[in-house]
Amino acid sequence: MKKRELGRTGILVSEICLGTMTFGQQNTEAQGHAQLDLALDHGINFIDTAELYSIPPRAETYGATETIVGSWLRARGGRDRVVIASKVVGRSNMPWFRPGGEETRLTPRQIRYAIEGSLRRLGTDYIDLYQMHWPDRRIGLFGAGGTTFDAKVEADEVPIAETLGVLGDLVNEGKIRHVGVSNETPWGVSQYLDCAKTGAPRVASIQNAYNLLNRTFEMGLAEIAMREKVGLLAYSPLAQGYLTGKYLDGARPAGARTTLFNRGQRYEKPGVDVAIRAYLDLARAKGIDPVQMAIAFVTSRPFVTSNIIGATSIEQLATILGSVNVEITPELEAEINAIHQIHSNPAP
Repeated sequence: MKKRELGRTGILVSEICLGTMTFGQQNTEAQGHAQLDLALDHGINFIDTAELYSIPPRAETYGATETIVGSWLRARGGRDRVVIASKVVGRSNMPWFRPGGEETRLTPRQIRYAIEGSLRRLGTDYIDLYQMHWPDRRIGLFGAGGTTFDAKVEADEVPIAETLGVLGDLVNEGKIRHVGVSNETPWGVSQYLDCAKTGAPRVASIQNAYNLLNRTFEMGLAEIAMREKVGLLAYSPLAQGYLTGKYLDGARPAGARTTLFNRGQRYEKPGVDVAIRAYLDLARAKGIDPVQMAIAFVTSRPFVTSNIIGATSIEQLATILGSVNVEITPELEAEINAIHQIHSNPAP
């Protein structure tokens, strides 16, 4: 397992990061601990969670994932062996996150409330990377609206400088080490970087969706990631499991996430199935496991710092971890790009 620098922080993180959002609904505490143990055994030192998790977000289970990661940390010890990333929710109307059921916002008061909860659940004094899960301003999120920008600016947007101000205070207090963003746009990242020039914390990473069905990160954010050393933490490298082919033609396997929760609309758009079939055919023709090809492609991108993988079984996790042995040769990359040229970003 190779290590890469997280932004300009000097922290080295594994090229694969264990995502944990299934812990607390699809996975029990014992299963979550087993995944964490296996990941650590394979050289992973980077764990991603959020106050929002587990997924789907519910009042009954919010914070469950951090609690499970925290109980693993207490049971295993060695907090300094792992880099923990968590997130504060952006603007939302999910009333269970804040006292009194208020709308969640990226204000100093709410961020302080959120970080204290995350630290308590994780059972740690500090979080290595604290990320804004999505912006305070209203933009198309999680595939809604595709790549279209609705140029509507609202007067009550919490200024990025205000958000970064309290994060700087938390860095000074030792509660977080570094700052990242998630589900951000090129404009948003540029604003965060501009604020850092006045003494605010400099963002170290961008956690956005990136996979064979959605390479929109390459259009504007990849150049920022490489020139500014604000690398991508790629989530959904298997497109929520759709790149396995298990949901083709509307199939709903028992126990699968989309079967359980009906949350796969981002990957149920025109042209998705035909693109998936093309990638599956290519992998099989090359004698490569399609899951491992999809994961290895994401990991191999020069703008990716770490590839956030997730699984609901040890067997799935073992297959994904085996992707580090798959080489994306120039020839294979050319064939992947040929498919992308024809079936470009059907699920942005």
